[in-house]
Amino acid sequence: MSSRGVHKLLHTAGSGPVGWIRPPSASWCCRLRTELRSGPSRARSGPGSGSGSGLGRGSMNVFNREMKRRQKNWAAVLQDSHQYDYLRDEVGSRVADRVYDIARTFPLALDIGGGKSHIAEHLSKEVVERLVLTDISQQTLKLRRQTAVPTQCVLADEEFLPFRENTFDLVLSSLSLHWINDLPGALRQIHQVLKPDGVFIGAMVGGETLYELRCSLQLAETEREGGFSPHVSPYTAVTDLGNLLGQAGFNMLTVDIDDVLVHYPGIMEVMTDLQGMGESNCAWNRRSMLHRDTMLAAAAVYREMYGSPDGCVPATFDILYMIGWKPHESQAKPARRGSATVSFGDLSKISRPSSSEESKS
Repeated sequence: MSSRGVHKLLHTAGSGPVGWIRPPSASWCCRLRTELRSGPSRARSGPGSGSGSGLGRGSMNVFNREMKRRQKNWAAVLQDSHQYDYLRDEVGSRVADRVYDIARTFPLALDIGGGKSHIAEHLSKEVVERLVLTDISQQTLKLRRQTAVPTQCVLADEEFLPFRENTFDLVLSSLSLHWINDLPGALRQIHQVLKPDGVFIGAMVGGETLYELRCSLQLAETEREGGFSPHVSPYTAVTDLGNLLGQAGFNMLTVDIDDVLVHYPGIMEVMTDLQGMGESNCAWNRRSMLHRDTMLAAAAVYREMYGSPDGCVPATFDILYMIGWKPHESQAKPARRGSATVSFGDLSKISRPSSSEESKS
């Protein structure tokens, strides 16, 4: 296995965070132009907002979508680009597991931001008969893996789905929605392209993802430069995701969270792998570089605060999973308010013996 490979640790689902260890590379020399998965707090607009994003006036505009397209294209043409797919492959398999939990066959499915078929490679034709795979990166689509499901590739931005309403029986997404400027609007578009009684199954990073990297950089910048800039962009909280799905029109919602823990030799490997994943910073007001002294200080802080006895440092990815259904008259509905025939107050009497039983005893 290549020195840049990733070895799974002995963690099983349900027994705690999933973990990998990323061994050191012989040539881990990191590009110090750290256009990392970092960015500002969300703002209304940014410089150059007229290029690429096409958002309407008043829309949230934090990320440069054209920059994200270029970053993913760059990552896809790396000679060892497959070495950085470990996180997407793992999350894609978990999304596929949720598809298998639904006892039906989907004639036509859509995979938004599907990249190299990270979800589709785990699906069978008995579950999904046909699949439309979209991604913002043309180079990534060229590297699509062959799967058992007949697949059509479409170059499309996740923010603007080029499909008619009521087209798909199933919509999937894995690790792409966190770069969308207007997440509520994207969820509404997903709801529109679904057929009635269709289901959306997605996964995105959120919560406290990469908190170790964020804290280390903030402390190092404060000590070296007298202040800090945000280097990890804001993520959606798991407590907000259900509300966003409900506002988009979905019902019968399911939201859960997994912690994926990856171990690296040091902060440089963390940042290199984020670049290789195409997860570099694309915020409008991103910093083009970090000072060398700040980077060295951040590496020391990272290892001191979070390092393990074997010399590795962890990076945490909080993965939010969501399932939502488009309403249909055949779906189960809650009972009418006030239609109950038993009071909750009577429940406490169920386990009590009757007076006749007490006298017999």
